[in-house]
Amino acid sequence: MSRDKVFNYAAGPSVLPESVLRKAQSELLDYHGSGMSVMEMSHRSKLFQGIFDEAKARLKELIAVPDSHEILLLQGGATTQFAAIPINLLEGGAADYAVTGHFSNRAAEEAKKYGTVRLSCDTSDTNHDRIPTQSELKLSADAKYFYYCANNTTAGTEWHYVPKTAAPLVCDMSSDILSCPVDVSRYGLIYAGAQKNMAPAGLTVVILDKSLIGREPEWTPTMLSYQTMVKHDSMLNTPPCWNIYLFSLVLAWVQEQGGIPAMEQLRAERAGMVYEVLDNSSFYKPHARRDSRSFMNVTFHTPTKELDAAFIAEAAARGMLNVKGYKTQGGLRVSLYNAMPVEGAVAIRDFMKEFEVAHHV
Repeated sequence: MSRDKVFNYAAGPSVLPESVLRKAQSELLDYHGSGMSVMEMSHRSKLFQGIFDEAKARLKELIAVPDSHEILLLQGGATTQFAAIPINLLEGGAADYAVTGHFSNRAAEEAKKYGTVRLSCDTSDTNHDRIPTQSELKLSADAKYFYYCANNTTAGTEWHYVPKTAAPLVCDMSSDILSCPVDVSRYGLIYAGAQKNMAPAGLTVVILDKSLIGREPEWTPTMLSYQTMVKHDSMLNTPPCWNIYLFSLVLAWVQEQGGIPAMEQLRAERAGMVYEVLDNSSFYKPHARRDSRSFMNVTFHTPTKELDAAFIAEAAARGMLNVKGYKTQGGLRVSLYNAMPVEGAVAIRDFMKEFEVAHHV
């Protein structure tokens, strides 16, 4: 099955803009007349330094990163930050964690190894089908930071407000960064695994308030020290060069499409098509509550597990791939990241309607 006949709804690694992939393909063997691929050149070279600096500059411009914050381009995936954050910021104290899905729960469990974790909220009692309101959040007066995950890929929920806290905000934006405006100045730390909206797996972006740098204990592993990474501009060792190059190309693509405002408009258009089907169906059951729905990951079930499996199989036969729900969630999931063309949303919407007609009892 060729690329032009496939829509990839995977939650990550996810679809990348075709024009970006073609650009990378054209430069694969020879980057700008250097006779080398980006995968072959030294990360200490002026050539790669130019790629690196351009990537940071594009991100800074796109989401208006203030001079009060550092941008780090790191390895280890978002999961590494589950440990790096408490090691660097807890200072032997406590932090508030909002557990609204699978990955925020994993982050909280990891942080318990390095200090005290207090649950500001935990929506597991309703299988993480909602985001709590501001008034529901339990906030500690002595918290070193407040942690939350902006968009829950497994449950299909998204925070539609920024929590108001006295403690610095720490946010996992892996699956909705670049899809809507963010006031970076309100955050102590933002991090995001790149493999959903920004680049291939292997790159993690960290945006850190400079006032939080240098608080880690002496025993902090070198590669997890924000102070060390800032000092070496993310290049203490060889960075994920190819991923950073593709990251820069994706950022340029977002700029060409009209920037963050255009991405925000498109995400509402795509998700709206799928939610319209769910809202007018007695066959499908959405997982997320209406006021907590994700624009990036639409999660739902058919009446039975057998029909879920049939939906996945029939969709794949038509070139609509990776609609199976996360292993802990089950059901179905349609991920609609920035690079998903509107035609992809149209295709899955129309298929959902046809499938309901064919299988409704």
